[in-house]
This record gives sequence, C-alpha cells and structure tokens, in this order.
Amino acid sequence: MNNLIGVGVYTPAEAGRLLHIRPAKISRWLRGHRIKKQNYPSLWTPEVNLGDEHVFLGFRDLMEVRVADAFIRAGVSAQRVRAAIILARDVIGQERPLSTNRFRTDGREIFVSVIETGEDGKERERLLNLFKRQYEFKGIIEPILKTVDFGDDGNPLLWWPSGRRMNVVVDPSRAFGQPIEAASSVPTVILAAAARQEGVSGAARAYAVPEAAIRRAIEFEASLEHGLAA
Repeated sequence: MNNLIGVGVYTPAEAGRLLHIRPAKISRWLRGHRIKKQNYPSLWTPEVNLGDEHVFLGFRDLMEVRVADAFIRAGVSAQRVRAAIILARDVIGQERPLSTNRFRTDGREIFVSVIETGEDGKERERLLNLFKRQYEFKGIIEPILKTVDFGDDGNPLLWWPSGRRMNVVVDPSRAFGQPIEAASSVPTVILAAAARQEGVSGAARAYAVPEAAIRRAIEFEASLEHGLAA
C-alpha cells in the first residue's frame, strides 16, 4: 500500500465530479480497455494502489487526467495523447509528464518546453514538437494549467479549481486532497452542508470562518453538481 500522506486519494467518481469528466472515461484511461479486438493500454499507472482491483487516483493523477482531457477537447486524439506521454517521459524524465508545467498545444500538436543555454550563456525557452521532433516557434496557445501552482521543479503543488477568486483549493497535503476553504482548511462540502442545516451565519460561527467563505463553498459545491449533471 502506498504512503498516502500528501498524495491525495480520489475515486473515479470523485475525480469526475471535480473535473467534470465522466468517471467511466477516467477508469478506462487508468485501467485500459478493449474495443472489439483492439486492446488499449492504460495511459499511465495510478500513483495510488490500495491492493485491490479498484482504481484510485492521487493528486498527480488528477492533474494528469485534467490535462489529457483538455488536450482531447482541443482536438488532439486520445492516441496522440498516449503517444505524447510516452515521448515526454523520455524528454522530461517523469512518469506523469502532462501534469508538469511544460506543456503547450495548438489543438493539433503537443509541445514540451525545453530550456537551452545558448552560446552567449543565456537560457532560452524553446518548444519541442513531440511528434515532429523539431522546434516550433509559432501558433502556440497559452499554457493550459492556469489555475495550478507549481513548485520550482515544475511539478503541481496546488490546484484552484474555480480560480483563485473563489479561494477554494485542492491541496494533497490537506484533507486528503478534497476541496477546502483555503484559509481554514475546512472541506467545502462540510461548509455547504452546515449552511443547509444552520444557515450561512450559523455555519460561519460554527467553523469560525467569514460568511463570505460559506457562500463561496456553497457556490463551489453547486458548480460541481451542475457540472456532474451536465
């Protein structure tokens, strides 16, 4: 069994609720599947293994699924995403390369950021097309991971699923990676449930948080339910 401290633990249903992705799709990506006589292997091995046949995700898996889905929504095929993961492992040297801060896409190709030192000693960022194996300098959109805080090593640390304005964060080191009110670390699902029972003012007093935090938790949880229904 993995050491789960600081990893976060999510079922496909929990991950799907947060990411607005069908849980069955997440399970297929992480378990692999078969269509007719064609086998499709898993995109990667989840970082959480509880010793049974069920699929669980860690925080890095959550971020990896988010980016893979974003690429596919941008028009990149699932097959090319799978190929990009394999190629990027060699370039970046990480098992879950999509969740780092080094990827770009223009809707057709997938690029990885490479830092090179020129003859003048200055470092420059170049974008390596993983399929053409050459450098590209134009037609690149903004980085996908705008709501993620990264460490100095380029790996994801925190995710602000509704943007920083909402002040709701997913932090694998707190509350097992469940969405929390950033200042108090109380899970948003608990704050929203308390508001239903005690009202906004009562919930704020009970958990010693501002009433604005309760309202944001209610709004965030409602957005998850809306996304799941959609």
